[in-house]
Amino acid sequence: MKLLPKLGRRQPTTDPGEVALHARNVQFDWTKTPPVWMTAEPVASHVLNALSMLLPEGERMFLVTFGEALPLVQDEKLREAMVGFIGQESMHAESHNQVLENVLKSHGIDVEPYVRQAEYLFRKTLGPREAGSEAQRQQQLVERLGVIATLEHFFAFLGDWVINADLEKFDADPQMLDLFRWHGAEEVEHRMVAHDVAEYFDVGYVRRGALMLLIFPIFIALLLRGTKYLVHQDPSLPNHRYPMLVGRIFASMWRGALPGIPSLLVSALSTFKPGYSPEGVGSSAQAIAYLAQSPAARVMAS
Repeated sequence: MKLLPKLGRRQPTTDPGEVALHARNVQFDWTKTPPVWMTAEPVASHVLNALSMLLPEGERMFLVTFGEALPLVQDEKLREAMVGFIGQESMHAESHNQVLENVLKSHGIDVEPYVRQAEYLFRKTLGPREAGSEAQRQQQLVERLGVIATLEHFFAFLGDWVINADLEKFDADPQMLDLFRWHGAEEVEHRMVAHDVAEYFDVGYVRRGALMLLIFPIFIALLLRGTKYLVHQDPSLPNHRYPMLVGRIFASMWRGALPGIPSLLVSALSTFKPGYSPEGVGSSAQAIAYLAQSPAARVMAS
């Protein structure tokens, strides 16, 4: 079994400066990956599988919203970054959708009920809506851009975490580990884009704070609900009620198989600082170093 490169663990690296964003074609072989892909951490496996159930629809909403915003942006540098962001997010959505098809569905886990709920959330609740005037449509667009910037803060945080987490010690499947690290590294790489777009459209401090207060608990609740759904579908696991399931998730966090709630809270609260910027979330140099050695990206580059 080919081991993934361990580029994390906070190794000092040289800042690469400004880089042009581009989508990387990747290829994964899911034929040997089971739903419980961290053998020693079945519940943590399903927490991250729940993320895979949410991500495709969420990232498709990102693509639709950025597609609407792009013609309104006059800053050529920001437009270029948005185009790179769109390309990367499109590849993320497709790659996680392959996990649903080739890892979960192929092992008898019916993801459709949960995916339909994600579709409703991102297409109806957070998607484009009918508006009575141009000003209302503009405000709806700004709100959706603010939602994306808030979610992208968490995705950059999670990306930095997964690059540095020692998930190999839980007997993690190399393909799935590379998927999350490749995705996470690109989230760190483009962490400024959604923030810069939100700033360009004047989302503002008050709205940014309100969105964080709203989205943080919803994001955690959706992941918990998805985990409960997958654990219930998995015949190898007991169908825990929420209190027991939450206890097992906390235990996985304590062992390092998942990011801890305190670190998530600290990260969320950092967005309330005046002049907040996601630039300090993760290391571009570390992310790019991983992307240069990602097995899935190297397969397509060779």
